[in-house]
Amino acid sequence: MLWLTEDAVLICDHGGRVAIKPTQTLVRIEDRQVLVQDNPEQRNIRHCPNTNPVVGLRACLNTLAVREGYSALLTIEGDPVCLDSVLGLTDGSPPGIVTYKVVAPGQPFVTADS
Repeated sequence: MLWLTEDAVLICDHGGRVAIKPTQTLVRIEDRQVLVQDNPEQRNIRHCPNTNPVVGLRACLNTLAVREGYSALLTIEGDPVCLDSVLGLTDGSPPGIVTYKVVAPGQPFVTADS
């Protein structure tokens, strides 16, 4: 599994794009900050097309907690590294079903088993 950097692309199931905001500055890959635990959580989702108030559809606006994809072995300043297996729920409808995931890790070099 590849480590995620600030150039990673994460999207909701409908194609909306997750805004990335790295928090650690110690480790970089090709001068791009590596993402750690909580970086993909509580982030804005832009341009989710899943909206139709008449039938109760709500666009994905924010990411919720990551369900999987943090390294169990590798940490930076105590925070687990984000891997390209990151997967979590959004606040979009239907509730508790719509996920966000990684479509591009932001770098092709640094890997980890988990």
